[in-house]
Amino acid sequence: MVVKSINIQQENSFFMDLHVHIGSDQHGLPVKVTASRELTFANIARECQTRKGIDIVGIVDCASPRVIDDIGQLIQNGEMKEIHDGGLRYHDTVTVILGSEIETREKSGGLSHQIAFFPYFVDIREFSKRMNKFVTNLNLSSQNCGLTAQEFFHIVNGLGGILIPAHVFTPYKSIFGNCVDRLKDMFTPSTIQKIPAIELGLSADTDLADSLEELSEFTFLTNSDAHSLGKIGREYNLIQVEQPTYQELLLALKRENGRKIIANYGLDPKLGKYHRTHCEECNHTAVGLPPVFQCERCGSKKVTKGVLDRIVEISQGRKTISPLHRPPYYHQVALSFVPGIGKKTLEKLFSYFGTEMNILHKASHQEISKVVGFKIADDIIAARNGELTLIAGGGGRYGKVSAKSPKEDASDCLF
Repeated sequence: MVVKSINIQQENSFFMDLHVHIGSDQHGLPVKVTASRELTFANIARECQTRKGIDIVGIVDCASPRVIDDIGQLIQNGEMKEIHDGGLRYHDTVTVILGSEIETREKSGGLSHQIAFFPYFVDIREFSKRMNKFVTNLNLSSQNCGLTAQEFFHIVNGLGGILIPAHVFTPYKSIFGNCVDRLKDMFTPSTIQKIPAIELGLSADTDLADSLEELSEFTFLTNSDAHSLGKIGREYNLIQVEQPTYQELLLALKRENGRKIIANYGLDPKLGKYHRTHCEECNHTAVGLPPVFQCERCGSKKVTKGVLDRIVEISQGRKTISPLHRPPYYHQVALSFVPGIGKKTLEKLFSYFGTEMNILHKASHQEISKVVGFKIADDIIAARNGELTLIAGGGGRYGKVSAKSPKEDASDCLF
């Protein structure tokens, strides 16, 4: 299911990233404490339009009263317009889907993140009022609401929204990472049927996730979980809909009436921060056959379980079987990961090609080489085709990219 050939954008298709955080409101007051202060609601929409080429963006801190005030002002001054079928339209170029990432707690003590999406501004305002009863400071992102995921679902569903479990394999605060082995241990069967998609996270891809049989009916999403403007679109989806609206998005997630996800574009899982088990004592990242839950170097059991190791554990060795509806997953390295591409080089590329999507999907090797030279052009094409050599990440540290191709030096590969 993971392929290397590039997929060019088709008619009635749109690039979509449904997990972007807000660092602060327009006055500089914090929203997501760990995110860049440049990540304001307006700046995210502007970045998607002018530099990223993302057509649909899900902003997941919209229940913050500070953000609600910002959105209201943008609607009032005409920069944002409400869409009849749901969502907000920025300058007639970018559709914003209003969302909120909330932390839930299971009775076992495990924590996980869920994203609630709503069609209209009035819905997110009502959701904000409702959640104010359960969190300490709703102005801040991803607050623990003290509810189970099932209880949280009832609130979201009752307000006309949808729930999508976030980064479901991450060791910290995710469904499979530290809560349960099976979805049925967290949600009722009727609730599972109403969850239209799950988010894989940076350390997983389709091949890994489809080793779990219970996920075969779900639509998979690859999103950036961006904590800075530059990280928007490091993972994204190509979606086929008639119009970029909330209702059309919902049809695509449900794979109804010809609407669907055409492709997922994501980092090779090796580049994720939690791909392999990592020892907290000696700082060693596992290299042996998964699952590894004891340090190979010092023998310590004080480790952070890697996503690959965890999936192998709960899949019980099941081979990957992807359903017929599953779209291709393209391993693609974001420009910010490519060796030799710094801020000045990025500015040259953006000045010439406009957006990152143009560079990754449309620009030819010859065109790129005229702007930044043959060496960087070679690496961009290799990144586009998933052909760069990777060293696995773990324990909160991203994997690394080598500009050498696997054919030139296979010794750089860990797997």
